[in-house]
Amino acid sequence: MDARRPMTSTAQERGGGMDSAQQRTPEQRATEDRHIPVLLDTCVDLLAPALTRPGAVYVDGTLGMAGHASAVLDAAPTARLVGIDRDAQALELARERLERAGHGDRIDLIHATYDEIPEALASLGLPSADAVMLDLGLSSFQIDTAERGFSYSEDAPLDMRMDTDEGPTAADILAAADEAEIARILHEYGDERFSRRIARRIVETRADAPIERSGQLVALLDRAIPAASKASGGHPAKRTFQALRIAVNRELEILSRALEGALDAVAVGGRIVVESYHSGEDRLVKTAFARRTRSSAPAGLPVELEEHRPTFAPLVRGAVRADEREQSVNTRSASVRLRALERVRPGS
Repeated sequence: MDARRPMTSTAQERGGGMDSAQQRTPEQRATEDRHIPVLLDTCVDLLAPALTRPGAVYVDGTLGMAGHASAVLDAAPTARLVGIDRDAQALELARERLERAGHGDRIDLIHATYDEIPEALASLGLPSADAVMLDLGLSSFQIDTAERGFSYSEDAPLDMRMDTDEGPTAADILAAADEAEIARILHEYGDERFSRRIARRIVETRADAPIERSGQLVALLDRAIPAASKASGGHPAKRTFQALRIAVNRELEILSRALEGALDAVAVGGRIVVESYHSGEDRLVKTAFARRTRSSAPAGLPVELEEHRPTFAPLVRGAVRADEREQSVNTRSASVRLRALERVRPGS
């Protein structure tokens, strides 16, 4: 955390929260009402058993609209929340929601990225966390805030930054990256099989005029992607918008660091739950979790010494997916992969 992203204090320390029912706009209220946390009951069932002691620390590294966090605090009435989000606007809306739910006296909300979990805990004088939650990807609030440029269904400036005070926008990337780099981003982060074709069209188009709005990009993609491929697989712009969002926010780079920091922060008996929505995300989670759940003993060692035993054990078999019922009411859940671990012994 740096001086530009100060840690916020608890509501109690600030002398209470805002009169949020009056402060929220109709659009903000509608966004919160539409927000459906993915695999909510599963997450609560996995996290709550680690939060039974008074003052147990629950870290939500991707707080968003606080849907998961509010439910976990309901289930663990003596736990304390450390909520982290890189989106300052979402953070304040989450604060309002948590205060309305009666949780304002046991929350600390911090404007940071989720690879700063160890620093966030240290700043509060906390040695570890009893439970950690990471819900990756895009929040409903960000999708529904049209001017942020995340959605391909509304014309808006191509921004896509989760922290609007930091880094290049999607329009900046489309203006500066060469054709090979654009193709790499689309293929690696969006699994886009027409990545080269789209990249070529982007470079050709920007030679005449910059691509600065989502409507321009959607029209370009509609021309670049073959008609036969538009009949299935969802909206033809979906994969490109996902890829640009991941690139703009350096999501996979941050996730690699975040997983190690989050795992290190979990106390013995504590738990970590991660929900991912993209093959690249899930691959990183699976790899990081595998390292912590296998023995480090050299091959052929007749007896496994204590220091070689795994530090974590899986709480679920493989990755949990949303069932058909949840997918029918919450389309965002269709691609989710949930993985969860429990720390069984201290690390080295």
